[in-house]
Amino acid sequence: MKKVLIMTASTGGGHNRAAKAICEELTSRSFNGEVIECKIIDSFKLVNQSFDRLISEGYELSAKYTPTAYGKAYNMSDRKLFSYNEFKSNPLSVIMARKFKKLIAIEKPDLIIGTHAFPLVALSRLKKGARGEDLGAEFSEFVEKNNPCKSTFPPLVSVLTDYTAHMAYLQNEIDYYICGDEFVRELLIDDGIDKNKIKAFGIPVEKSFLEHRSKKFVLEELGLDPNKKTVLLMGGSFGAGNIKGTLDDLVEVDRDFQILVITGRNNSLKRSLENRINKYNTNVNIKIVGFTKIMNDILPSIDILITKPGGLTTTEALLKDVPMVVPYFIPGQEGENLDFLTNCGVAIRTTKKFSIKSVVKVLIDHPERLERMKENIRGIKKLNSAENIAKLSLQIFEESPVDYTACSSRKIFSHFSQVLKSFII
Repeated sequence: MKKVLIMTASTGGGHNRAAKAICEELTSRSFNGEVIECKIIDSFKLVNQSFDRLISEGYELSAKYTPTAYGKAYNMSDRKLFSYNEFKSNPLSVIMARKFKKLIAIEKPDLIIGTHAFPLVALSRLKKGARGEDLGAEFSEFVEKNNPCKSTFPPLVSVLTDYTAHMAYLQNEIDYYICGDEFVRELLIDDGIDKNKIKAFGIPVEKSFLEHRSKKFVLEELGLDPNKKTVLLMGGSFGAGNIKGTLDDLVEVDRDFQILVITGRNNSLKRSLENRINKYNTNVNIKIVGFTKIMNDILPSIDILITKPGGLTTTEALLKDVPMVVPYFIPGQEGENLDFLTNCGVAIRTTKKFSIKSVVKVLIDHPERLERMKENIRGIKKLNSAENIAKLSLQIFEESPVDYTACSSRKIFSHFSQVLKSFII
């Protein structure tokens, strides 16, 4: 039986959803007649619950309330010098590496797939055999050259869940990179990654997401008119972005259309918007929805999506042929996602001059523009990412088998005793 560990983290919903999509596809397959076991590991929870809350909630709070500061930190860390000299020796990667070392010893995986940068940094540290923080860099290099069990470390696959590549993802020990588009592939090549390691499969989503019910049924279920243009306003899983201000602008658009707002898990935002719409002087039908599990039904039922450009959110919109308008984004990876989307002609970025009101009016009055955006979407969307990742995994099993039986604890102890003696002498 082959075993795969998928390392993820709860900083936004995209990493976990990508992990679930890959796991679903892997467990539906077999290798040489045997089942494939797949485990999703939340990397920060593996350290401890308090640490997980600190990182996950810290990301959510910074994204919602201090996005500019988050963007500056992102840009500062997105440098080769910082990445190679800081990420591999900071306390976070050291703590995670120790936890992962125990996890690998217990689980003995044949492959590790990561959908978040931090666990892959720690795993790359382990794979390299770096122990410089305890025994000195010279000893680490010596052990790296003389480790009898180096071949037992499972192959590493990095899945990028945004349409960009942060320097933290770029580690020499990664065997394959999965990215969202050929443009991102070129970014990785420019940053020195071997082109043979890069697969532009797209960002993975669950197969069930590709199915949906009829537009008429879904809109009527939501209390909306199937015959009217529908604009969906949202801000990701935790309702980030200037949704209130954007809604204020939308209700001033003098066109015959309707608005659906999804606030995700942000219940306070949902209550605030429900109170807000009672004060509007408008004939526009507005529906407010909190967290929902039917985005696969909703997206193909709308005409325009107004959102922040998260990796998974925009991927799902692309898969459903939905043109996007982006009035707000979290600086950092979302800003780079927006660059990708606008360069591909599948999204419009609003500005002070090109306001949300003027953009929506033009798109409603000129449906041929929406159709051109949909044609652009059909040219770049990738429907089979999770399936292709699963196929690559089978290829890795065949080409890079991991033999844990070759490294008994007695053999390792004996070898490192000799290494240590030689080093001291």
